[in-house]
Amino acid sequence: MLNTITDPVAVPDIQIRPARLWMPERALFTPAALDESWGQQILRRVQAFNIPIEELPRNRLTGLRGEDERDTYNIAKRTLAVVTAPSSHFKLSPIPPSADWQFHLAEGCPAHCQYCYLAGSLSGPPVIRAFANLPQILENLAAYELQGQITTYEVSCYTDPLGIEHLTGSLAECIRYFGSRNDAHLRWVSKFDAVDSLLELPHNNHTRCRMSVNATPISARLEGGTASVVSRLGALRKLALPRECGGGAYPVGLVIAPIMPIDDWQMHYSRLFDSISEALDMNCDLTFELISHRFTPRSKQVLQSWYPQSKLDMDEANRSVKRNKFGSIKYVYDAVTMKTMKRFFEDEIQRRFPNAKILYWT
Repeated sequence: MLNTITDPVAVPDIQIRPARLWMPERALFTPAALDESWGQQILRRVQAFNIPIEELPRNRLTGLRGEDERDTYNIAKRTLAVVTAPSSHFKLSPIPPSADWQFHLAEGCPAHCQYCYLAGSLSGPPVIRAFANLPQILENLAAYELQGQITTYEVSCYTDPLGIEHLTGSLAECIRYFGSRNDAHLRWVSKFDAVDSLLELPHNNHTRCRMSVNATPISARLEGGTASVVSRLGALRKLALPRECGGGAYPVGLVIAPIMPIDDWQMHYSRLFDSISEALDMNCDLTFELISHRFTPRSKQVLQSWYPQSKLDMDEANRSVKRNKFGSIKYVYDAVTMKTMKRFFEDEIQRRFPNAKILYWT
């Protein structure tokens, strides 16, 4: 198997990082954002944390570029920009196999994952942009609901919504909205753990809360700025437990990603499943999504500029080429490795969580 992380330093099997809220060094507000009622709500939240605020003269972000790509990355990752979602965001795109449609309450993520799948997907510096016109974004969703069946919406494609929730309140607003819909369900995923503000919301079982987790050598070395996997699982347990006031007992899920065949990978992932079993030792509505590591030429270029010292293996010689219908390529593990890993994960889940559903392997 591939030694995906080439670092001889030992990593503890269990590592608990204290949960820490992301605090940007500054928050930029465009005039259009400040004209929105939700933009004003975000402004009050940001002011409560005493974060320096800059009201921009125009609806355009500037001053985010540094001397090189790494410097630009550092500036952007320390900045919250509150803007309005462009008109293109109101034309939704399907997002199989995760959900029927995707929509966005923000773009950019406060975490520092060295395999970040947003690299190469979003243009410009990776500043965290929160959208102030959230009520219009939510109102637009009804036009995409399928008649006579449940329509699912993914809100985590371009951001980690929980990672910025203390500053925006937007995830809670989405959960309330979907709790009031009859045939629409929300899905979100996170690597953070600050879920207490979500526990009592009237979600009506219409929101599935998922945590993204990985084996300790991967999460400890490659997922900077996040809560530890143990903390994430503790947060998921809170969400899965019943509570009063119509909250709690959310449908929950685990996204194991990106799966990598590191040295002794079966042992490390078995220990991850031990931790999952301990955290979710009760009946709950549980799903699994299994995603192997992959990269594109563009994402590799961007990631190497962001994390020039990363030990993540992105050697094309160790991969197979996969092409989409438009001719774009990505590098994935070879067929034998993929088959072996898929079988292992399916067997572990079926043995440990016989009532859980595996939604997909990719």
